[in-house]
Amino acid sequence: MGRWRRRLLLFAVLLGAYGATLALSTGGRDARTDDEAHVLLVAESIVSDGDVDLRDEYRARAWRAFTDGPVEPAGTLTNGRLHEPYGVALGALVAPAYALGGALGAELLLAALLAAAFVVAAGVARRLVPDPWPTGLTLAVGLSPPALLAAGTVAPATPAALLLIAAVALALRVRDRPRLAPTAGCAALVALLPWLAIGLLLPALVVALALARWLRRRSRGLVGFTALEVVLTSGVFFVAVNDRLFGGAVPDAARATGAPPVGVWDLEQAGELLRAPVLALVLVAAGLLVRSRRERLAVALPEQLDVEIAVTLLLLVVAACVLQPVAALPVAAALAAWSARRVPRTARGLVALTAVGSVWLLAAGPLT
Repeated sequence: MGRWRRRLLLFAVLLGAYGATLALSTGGRDARTDDEAHVLLVAESIVSDGDVDLRDEYRARAWRAFTDGPVEPAGTLTNGRLHEPYGVALGALVAPAYALGGALGAELLLAALLAAAFVVAAGVARRLVPDPWPTGLTLAVGLSPPALLAAGTVAPATPAALLLIAAVALALRVRDRPRLAPTAGCAALVALLPWLAIGLLLPALVVALALARWLRRRSRGLVGFTALEVVLTSGVFFVAVNDRLFGGAVPDAARATGAPPVGVWDLEQAGELLRAPVLALVLVAAGLLVRSRRERLAVALPEQLDVEIAVTLLLLVVAACVLQPVAALPVAAALAAWSARRVPRTARGLVALTAVGSVWLLAAGPLT
């Protein structure tokens, strides 16, 4: 099977599963969380008014179009305007799909982005092991309960999953051949992550530091300067926009008194990771990496060094996603593929348990 045909098939399978998950939700309205409703209000404001001032949306009770509510303002007035601490990036991202298909259109767009993230993850996994492990384990993680639930959720971790795994893929490509295009692309993706949620700053820094280290060791100063300029420009723009809209360096500056922080952590779905036993292969990957370094396999097998470096980066990224764990699912899929080849019997058992959990989730009825 051709490379592009294989990718399209993987994308179609994942998107079909995510579409089925959305279809099994309770019509969407009473299943949507308060956080999702606030993001959709931002999209509604962008589509209807061309701004992110939500005063008129609350006056018109625009939230009734996608949730039973009621939805109360989560922010304070900044310069006489109501800009909520959920930021503008996610609302702006889903606004075109929202204009075409309402809240369901926004959810389908995010589901497609998550499916694309796992397709990229399969490509990263093929740097470590040959098929069928990358395809099989990507499907196992992509169809696990936490992925199915994330696909139907309007949350920053869903598009962040694509940005993060794509940044990792480009960073590894830069290590192979430090060229301007992948370097600038990686820097741009890293720079976009904090716009979705400030809690994504840590994994963004991990990838940025790896990129800088590899460029410095290859004496590509001009290319590295370009990457640094992209990241710094985005950072300055990020602070300036937030200061104007929210009265501080981050959107959370506009948070109402007594309200919980927004965009820092997303632990509501973190517990769902326990329903995906296949993710235990990430811990196996850490153990295998330690053993490989202790036995110095890279000395006897030079190509093993490239694998060890890639696995180290993937593990660091997963660890850095402690505040936004769902964003690390595609990265975890690549690690799971590497582990599965070395412990195939254990991997098959974990995949089977995860599949049972996914079937149980879908068969249990409406997803709330």
